[in-house]
Amino acid sequence: MGLDKILAISGKPGLYELTAQTRGGFVAKSMLDGKKIAVNMRHNVSILSEIAIYTYTEEIPLGEVFQKIKEKEDGGAAISHKSSKKEMEAYFSEVLPDYDEDRVYASDMKKIFQWYNLLIENGFTDFSKEEENVEKTDDKKDEEE
Repeated sequence: MGLDKILAISGKPGLYELTAQTRGGFVAKSMLDGKKIAVNMRHNVSILSEIAIYTYTEEIPLGEVFQKIKEKEDGGAAISHKSSKKEMEAYFSEVLPDYDEDRVYASDMKKIFQWYNLLIENGFTDFSKEEENVEKTDDKKDEEE
């Protein structure tokens, strides 16, 4: 399972794993307590594979940022999301030195560290983007047509 099955739902704490689709939305399982909830189209939902972090040159996918944190920590937990703003900024600049300081806020860093630690806690270590496989199969379809 890649980041394309992990969701952040506004107004709800933590992250959710997409488990099933329904007519009016989908069912998601909380990574915090394991409870399942029904999510409809009124909820503001973000898929982690679609989130990117601003740098001065480009936007870096969240999965790549998680991978850099994983490499820095040898697969262990990152700095706590409850650390001071200065500690988080210093840590984040080690992981992503050219992040855009005007557009990446301390609250964004807090979420990134909290999400990363939650994923690691739940045994999730594959931060590669699964869409690469989808793109390859789409290319083959285009060639056939």
